[in-house]
Amino acid sequence: MKILYYDCFSGISGDMNLGVMLDLGVAPEYLLHELQKMDIGEYEVKITQDKRKGITGTRVEVVVNSAVAACHGQAFGERTFKDIVRIINQSELSEKVKSISLNIFQRLAEAEGKVHRHKTEDVHFHEVGAVDSIVDIVGAAICLDCLQPDRIISSPVEVGGGFVRCAHGILPVPAPATIEILKGIPVKSGAVPFETTTPTGAAILAATVDAFTEDISFTTLKIGYGIGHRDTDIPNVLRAYLGEMPPEAISGDADDTQKQMAILVECNIDDMNPEMYEDVMETLLAQGAYDVFLTPIIMKKSRPAIQLSVLCSESERLAIEEIIWVRTSTFGLRWQRVSKSMLQRDFSTVSTKFGDVSIKNGYWQGRKIKSKAEYEDCRRLAQEQGVSIKEIYDSLLFIKEPDDQKK
Repeated sequence: MKILYYDCFSGISGDMNLGVMLDLGVAPEYLLHELQKMDIGEYEVKITQDKRKGITGTRVEVVVNSAVAACHGQAFGERTFKDIVRIINQSELSEKVKSISLNIFQRLAEAEGKVHRHKTEDVHFHEVGAVDSIVDIVGAAICLDCLQPDRIISSPVEVGGGFVRCAHGILPVPAPATIEILKGIPVKSGAVPFETTTPTGAAILAATVDAFTEDISFTTLKIGYGIGHRDTDIPNVLRAYLGEMPPEAISGDADDTQKQMAILVECNIDDMNPEMYEDVMETLLAQGAYDVFLTPIIMKKSRPAIQLSVLCSESERLAIEEIIWVRTSTFGLRWQRVSKSMLQRDFSTVSTKFGDVSIKNGYWQGRKIKSKAEYEDCRRLAQEQGVSIKEIYDSLLFIKEPDDQKK
């Protein structure tokens, strides 16, 4: 399992993130080529090697040609969320890059909208609407798609302290939009008396990271450093690791459960043909939802209804929401960030007189405490052998699992 770990001891910004991605091995030529698939005017991406407190890494700076902006009749800082969605959707970027990019921008729009009491689609991004931030965010999506990590993890996020000057004036650190985005995410503060995590950096983490922890339980293969523009008392760098999860962490030798951040998306439905739920659930699971479940509820005026609940990753939320909008009758939904704990697990195989069956094993503090036959295997064998699923399950009751298949 390929791991990307963000070590945010000095916070994170969009340019630092691009720097660390390039330092980890994303080819600058590939990044620049993919960015050209967007029509956002003329700009230059400067990529250099720089140093902070003796640590060498990659520094990225986006230089915008303001004269071109004037010719187009629009200031870059006046773009709304709808403008950015249109730019990304009309580009030739891959669908995965578009999805990641829009998810990051969605986090920013929702946070800005809540802070300034605007509808999400009408939010004017100011700094975030500028070309450099579009490059930072879409560039982050391009780099993640290039590196293809199986899991993204981050340390708690240092936000800094003091005050920051922006389009709205002088604001406390963390800026209101930043801390709104980081709700539910562990943070630290006070390492330096100024902003270390920007709204763009916070949104990149919130939209892509699967779990936040300081426990680095994987084998490090490569380390990269993204250099910040300011020289501070602490190294102003973003460090990231590429690594492999050791086999024991995947199979269950760890002493604790796996902890992961997830998104819970829900809506209440009281006017849909029940036959449609099967299609909705299958489509959501095919999209990558962790779990989908239905709960009978009673709504106002004593109306019986169904609560549709979907657990998914941060990166899949927009795709999950689109399925719910299109395939159900709901006019509204809600979502929240939740933590989930899972037993460490592995899979083994046992042979029955009907055929082989996969067994899922669960571990607690290094000890196997439960096992469960995979239903789909049992159903397939029952159909092939012309017997009931119960017979398949019964055939497993007295079979001892071979020692070489146990943990």
